[in-house]
Amino acid sequence: MFEHIIPRMTEMFTTVANEAHGSVYTVFFIGFVFGVLIQYSRVDKFEKIAGFAMLRDTVVPKMLFLAIGIASIGLYFLIDAGYASYHVKPITLAGLIFGGAIFGASMAIFGKCPGTGPISIAEGRIDVLVGAIGGIFGGLVFTVYFDVFESLMGKSLGKITLTEIFVGNEAMTALIFGAILIAVSFAIPLRQEFDELDLKQLSEDEKPLQEKTPN
Repeated sequence: MFEHIIPRMTEMFTTVANEAHGSVYTVFFIGFVFGVLIQYSRVDKFEKIAGFAMLRDTVVPKMLFLAIGIASIGLYFLIDAGYASYHVKPITLAGLIFGGAIFGASMAIFGKCPGTGPISIAEGRIDVLVGAIGGIFGGLVFTVYFDVFESLMGKSLGKITLTEIFVGNEAMTALIFGAILIAVSFAIPLRQEFDELDLKQLSEDEKPLQEKTPN
C-alpha cells in the first residue's frame, strides 16, 4: 500500500515547492488573514454551512460569489502581469458530478468544508477533528485505489477556461464574469442562522424574532 502513497506525497510536495507561491512568511500571512476573515464572518459555524444547504442561511453563498468575483478579476490581471500562474484542472464530467454530489452532501451533514474545518479544530471542536481524520482516511483510500477511481471519472474534456473560449476578449471576459458574480452576491437576500454564542453577542433588537426574550 505504501509504495503508492509515498511517491504521490513526494510528488505533491515537489509540485507545491516548484509553483513559487512565495516565502513561508507570505504563505503564513495569507493563511492568517484567511483565518481572521473566516472567524469574523463566523462561516466556520455549523449553522452557516448546514443552513446554506437548507436555504435558511445565505452568508456562505454571498461570500463565495463575492470572493470568486473579486478573485477572478484580480487573478486574471496578476497572471497577465506575470505575478501569478494558472493551475487548471481537466474537466471530467462524471467525476465532477458524482464527486460534487458526495462533497455537497458531506458538507451539509458535517456543516464544515476543507477551509473552515481546520479553523474549527483550532477552536477545540472534537467532532470536527474526528471528521478530519475520516477525511484523511478517505484521501488515503482514494490515493491507494486511484487507478480504479480514475476509470470511473469518465473521459477528460481538457483544461478549458473562459478566456480560451472568448479569444481576443480575455480582459473583458474576466471583468464581466467577475462583475456578474459580485452583482449576484449583493442580490442574494441576507438570511442567517445563529448558534448559541452568536445569539449571546447580539443585542435584543438584532436577534431573530423567534429568539427574542418575551416581555
